[in-house]
Amino acid sequence: MKISSVIKYIAIVTSISFCFFLIASTPQKNKKRVLIFAKTNGYHHSSIEIAIPVIMKLGQENGFDVDSTTDSLSFNTDNLKKYSALIFLSTTGKIFGPNEEKALQEYIHNGGGFVGIHAATDCEYEWQWYGDLVGGYFKSHPKQQMAKFMVVDKNHPSTKHLPDVWERFDELYNFKYLNPKVTVLIKIDEKSYTGGENGDNHPMAWYHEYDGGRAFYTELGHTDESYSDPNYLKHILGGIKWAAKMK
Repeated sequence: MKISSVIKYIAIVTSISFCFFLIASTPQKNKKRVLIFAKTNGYHHSSIEIAIPVIMKLGQENGFDVDSTTDSLSFNTDNLKKYSALIFLSTTGKIFGPNEEKALQEYIHNGGGFVGIHAATDCEYEWQWYGDLVGGYFKSHPKQQMAKFMVVDKNHPSTKHLPDVWERFDELYNFKYLNPKVTVLIKIDEKSYTGGENGDNHPMAWYHEYDGGRAFYTELGHTDESYSDPNYLKHILGGIKWAAKMK
């Protein structure tokens, strides 16, 4: 090959490589971003540390970015504008001051998405607006055990893949308050385990439009093993996508 041809070849290859570099390094303007919030001022679930990288991996595999924080001061108007959904990952206790509460309300009023996982119902008991947003408040739980979960609505991305009866091992909440305006996705069969206190109508996952935004909650996700269960991961992924208005 002539020297001039070699130089031309190198120039073409270099140009192509540079184009690929620009494509790979240029941020995608329309790419969704979600925030995992995992602050605990009560019981701290060990599964939090397992769940965060798993959810980040779900984001990488499904075309959205994931940040995480335990700092409630990140709940301010300017910062929350970056996110299509907020994932409350087993948050517990009193987690917000008045300014952060106001910022979350404003975020939801402006169409933001909310995803509550497991202990997201075990916080902010004195703030009824939050209780209505997440859809309920935790009361108690029996020992962890196998139970039958009845999928009552498959017209949602979080449940369309699930069997009608989903048997799994987890920590099973009883609720002292439930928002009657949510759409229930999954109920638990209290006859299938010991310690249920909500009767025949015992919801465990739900969603609703709320105060300008949208919220999804699943009680499941206490155990470390949940975050390697394909059915469970598709369940929370569907909830994230719905809350963040992803296709």
